[in-house]
Formats: sequence, C-alpha cells, structure tokens
Amino acid sequence: MTPRAPRPPSRPVGTVTRGTTNPNRLRRMDRWIAATHGAALRRADEPVAVDLGYGAAPWTAVELLLRLRTVAPRARVVGIEIDPERVAAARPYAREGLTFRHGGFEVPLPARPLLIRAANVLRQYDEDAVAAVWERLCARLAPDGLLVEGTCDEIGRRHVWVALGPEGPRTVTFAARLASLDRPSDLAERLPKALIHRNVPGEPVHAFLRDFDRAWAAAAPYAAYGARQRWLRAVRDMTADWPVVDRSSRWRQGEVTVAWGALAPGRG
Repeated sequence: MTPRAPRPPSRPVGTVTRGTTNPNRLRRMDRWIAATHGAALRRADEPVAVDLGYGAAPWTAVELLLRLRTVAPRARVVGIEIDPERVAAARPYAREGLTFRHGGFEVPLPARPLLIRAANVLRQYDEDAVAAVWERLCARLAPDGLLVEGTCDEIGRRHVWVALGPEGPRTVTFAARLASLDRPSDLAERLPKALIHRNVPGEPVHAFLRDFDRAWAAAAPYAAYGARQRWLRAVRDMTADWPVVDRSSRWRQGEVTVAWGALAPGRG
C-alpha cells in the first residue's frame, strides 16, 4: 500500500485586516478585562489568553500580557495573526509568557483559551458574518472563558465592546476618555459590527444612546465638578430604565455595561 501523504496544514479562517495599531490603544478594554475576568484567570490551571488579529505590530499583545499579570501572575498570551509576515515580525518580541502564532478564527491552539480578545477585527466584515464568527470563537473558549469583541478609535479614547461566554453574548460596554466626550452618542461611531448599522430609530441601541444623551443633558449642572461627575450622574439616571449591570466603581472609569439582551438587534 502506498503511504498516505501527510495532510497539508489547514488554511487560516478569515481575511487580512489593515493592521492599524498603536501603543495603549486597547488600554480601556484591557483594564475592564483585568477587573472582570482576573479572578477566572487566577483560578485556571492554564490561564491562556489570545490576542486575535493584533495587527502590523505586536504592541497590543505585549500590553495585554503586562496588564493581565497584574491580576493573574501566571497568565500567558498568544498573539494570533492571519498574515504570516506579521507573525514573523512579532516573534522577536516573544518572551516568557508571550508567543505568536499564524492563524485566524479557528484559533489554532492545543487547549481552549480562557480569554479571546478580538479588537478592531470584524469592522471589515459584513454584518451578516458576525454571528458565525462569534459562534466559532465561542466554541473555542474554555468552559468559563470569555470572548471580548469590539472597536475603538486609533488612540483608544472611545471604545465599545461585546462580552460573550461559550453560550453567546452577555453584555455591551461603552468606554470613553470623558474629557474628550461631547455627548454619549459620540460613541456610536465605535459600535462593533453587530450594532453599528443598527443605530437607527426603532432599534434598541439607538434608543439607548438617545436616552443616554438626554440623561447627559440633564446632568449638565454636574459638569461644574468635572466630566466624571456628570457621567456618574447620567449613568445613575439610566439605571432606572436600562439594565446596567456594573457598579459605580466601573462608571468612574468612564464605562457603563449593559445587558446584551437590551441592545440586541431587532428587539425594539
């Protein structure tokens, strides 16, 4: 019998992104991940996190490792990129706890990671593709794992992300450098792909941002004490009508997190 030829490696799933990245671009997302998922990383026997689609430079993967290790000293990060040239360029930055690998949405790791962060990756995809990508990535998570997928501006002042578990989407978080924010609906331009085309009358995310702007306007007197106090008051007022799931300690960071079910497309 003629020996069977070895099967060639499967082709990574996905397409190459623009690769735009900057140091500290994802600091708001990283800060939130460390605060909300740090305990799970500390408990895990294999606290592996993936920076999926880190781009043309490895800064975000390097920073993710440093930030996770402040709350989970054994955390390890694997940067995954679909462009092999980007992987080759990143490998000189590898260190203890940080490696780089060629791949895509299939997440080519031997074990299921406890965290997959996919920032600014799905913007170039059609909205119809998002559900399948989410399902594929969630299927790769460890049982208590977390997928964080979202979008931010080039220097990380404004950011919106969806957090998903193996069962699917859980929450949406809006985060901003408050001193640069004129009104909460400015964050609409950074909605993730699943929501950005849904910011129209009749959709829940549009109603949420409309109500947030109204609460922000009503909180204008608090601006005398700074943008943070105004944000705190506006978010506190929003809790009367929207399922805000975090507390004031997160609001003070310029964040607010809402249950996914309240903002999911088509729920208006």
